[in-house]
Amino acid sequence: MNAPGFSTLTVTLSDKIAEVCLDRPDKSNAMNAAMWQEIRQAFEWIDGTPEARVAILSGAGKNFCAGIDLAMLAGVQQQIANPDGARSREALRRLILDLQDCLSSIERCRKPVLAAIQGACVGGALDLVTCCDMRYAAADAIFSVKEIDLGMVADVGTLQRLPRLIGDGMTRELAYTGRNVDASEAEKLGLVNRIFASPATLSADVRQLAKTIAAKSPLATRGLKEVINYSRDHSVSDGLNYVATWNAAMLLSADLNESISAQQERRPPRFAD
Repeated sequence: MNAPGFSTLTVTLSDKIAEVCLDRPDKSNAMNAAMWQEIRQAFEWIDGTPEARVAILSGAGKNFCAGIDLAMLAGVQQQIANPDGARSREALRRLILDLQDCLSSIERCRKPVLAAIQGACVGGALDLVTCCDMRYAAADAIFSVKEIDLGMVADVGTLQRLPRLIGDGMTRELAYTGRNVDASEAEKLGLVNRIFASPATLSADVRQLAKTIAAKSPLATRGLKEVINYSRDHSVSDGLNYVATWNAAMLLSADLNESISAQQERRPPRFAD
């Protein structure tokens, strides 16, 4: 199936796996204005395409992503210019909220998203990967909350999502210092699930993992993401109540029947999208 065309991304779909590749390798995949918008468009397309059961997010070239394009950052003042300071600041707030939403589209996407990270993953790129379901890294990966070195507060997701992955104390250390975290430390912190020796091994093994997920019940997989995300942001009792309501609606499905039949007949299950 053909995916939409983009100027800053390469998006493909095969074997039920959608692959979104940041494609500005000459700029270390720095996120310019077009890329922010295209990330949202790509994941909205994946969300709405039944044939896409799981997604992989990667970056072309040596580095996964160098964060926000500094030329875009430099142009913000002109973009929000208004004789009234209050209206200018309102425009900046709306711009920040829109950039937040571009990345949150990954979290909203009902399909699991696996990040495959090599080289630099700094600043806005860290905001990007914290929106993903899982993160996997090549041995050369480097992570940092870089905004402090630009004299600014990270504002598109890292400060909200990273503490839930690595804890409050380590998030503060990384945010206040801007120091680099290598792949080994990232794995120990729980930022990445696993390290691979090379980008090629990373790519192959993450695709194999995505293939495993794509073979599972699509309805149950979408439900897992919904319930896990809800439970992360609510109390245990709220989460239990939510999953009871979810399964009251979704448990008795064709996928359940097919799973039982496949086990009884000792064959792989065959699920509709």
